[in-house]
Amino acid sequence: MRAGVVVTAHPDVEDLAVQAEELGLHSFWVNDTPMVHGDPFVALGLCAKATSRIRLGIGVTSPALRSAPAAASGFASLNALAPGRIICGVGTGNTARRTLGMRPTTAATMESFTAALQDLCAGRSIEYREGDRVRDVRFLHTGAHANTADPIEFVLAALGPKAAAVAGRRGTGLISFGLLDPTAWHALHDARRHAAHGTPRDPDSRTDSYVVTALHILDEDEDPHGDAARDATGHLVLSLLAFAADTAADARAFAEQLGPEEREAVRQLLDRRGTTATAPDRHTKLYPNYLGRIAPEDRDLILPSLMNTLALVGTRDDLRARIATLERAGIDELLIQPVIDPPAEMARLAKLLT
Repeated sequence: MRAGVVVTAHPDVEDLAVQAEELGLHSFWVNDTPMVHGDPFVALGLCAKATSRIRLGIGVTSPALRSAPAAASGFASLNALAPGRIICGVGTGNTARRTLGMRPTTAATMESFTAALQDLCAGRSIEYREGDRVRDVRFLHTGAHANTADPIEFVLAALGPKAAAVAGRRGTGLISFGLLDPTAWHALHDARRHAAHGTPRDPDSRTDSYVVTALHILDEDEDPHGDAARDATGHLVLSLLAFAADTAADARAFAEQLGPEEREAVRQLLDRRGTTATAPDRHTKLYPNYLGRIAPEDRDLILPSLMNTLALVGTRDDLRARIATLERAGIDELLIQPVIDPPAEMARLAKLLT
């Protein structure tokens, strides 16, 4: 299985990209969560100039964040800096929208946005609409300004069959956050295949599958749920608890799908952040430091059940066996989101998969 890394935009991010390339990693991604992290297009512009081989991805942008022409301009500009190495991840904006206190967009909107990006980034025209006004738009300057000649890889964020079906119709790959259940991946791939049946496919398109997780390789006799393991995986667990807390008042609350211990952790998180499931400003309390290193006082919220579900923790042999199972489920690339010591964690990932 190939390996890659996902980081947040920050100064000197290009140094990490250079190291990832030197380690032989396949891809380097930057999150797109505007009110929490830095700008991914700025970050990947630096990475594009500093590297020569590694693929560069934004994981993921959304029609709720940018218009299709603005997003296409960003991707085509990156493609001019790193021809043929750019990956465009698109989603409904689940986190990026919720950090604004808003709901994510729909799968249908994501599909039309993706179609527009694919056309624009390939040099074709689209119908662009604002209210009642509709105009044909296309890049008016290409080449040095915007590369529409080299293909851009498209992947769609999916946790269920609806988004996977969009990927099938658009001929794209898939990316999923913390989804380590092989059965769930088989279902996603089945939904994508079914939706793709009879749909013309661009011969240059790729349909790879990526999973984002955290990795902690246990030392001999190390507690799999000790402080080190909780610190390495806690950002993923807290992201799920924050989502559950943010949506706890919804009619079909995600928290209700969790067990008693997990629901209690959601309640404690709301209490510790000084907010409630119905407070209009709860997003300002739940999402600061999103996907950042957890505070020691929150370690008790990093439940073993959620660590085992969302992250890869185990001995080298255990992890290689688990990764092999994911590969058999059709996953092409394992992406880790490191927070403790990114250079060391990237090196461990590269060594594990060689």
